[in-house]
Amino acid sequence: QVQLVESGGGSVQTGGSLRLSCVFSGTIDNINAMGWHRQAPGEQRELVAAIASGGNTGYSESVKGRFTISRDSAKNTIYLQMNDLKPEDTAVYYCAARANGRNLYNYWGQGTQVTVSS
Repeated sequence: QVQLVESGGGSVQTGGSLRLSCVFSGTIDNINAMGWHRQAPGEQRELVAAIASGGNTGYSESVKGRFTISRDSAKNTIYLQMNDLKPEDTAVYYCAARANGRNLYNYWGQGTQVTVSS
């Protein structure tokens, strides 16, 4: 099992920045990727940024160039630096981990709310 705890959400104005953190613990040797997802009201959950165990990263087109995912292995933490925030970034953001052999993310945090006002 892997436990994930997010923090860092909040309310900002358009153009502002936030940094989300996700502390992970448990059987982490079996994890091959971690990612940040978000879900806005009435919308499906979407993957916005991911980082593989080897360090490769990927982003959705909607956040590319504005968001940066990173990892501090010494602290068992991944981050999502969000710059130039827009109202459409408003959502609950979830940290997730994917175990070896899985196609989908199978461990999830509780989520943290990000609200961007115009």
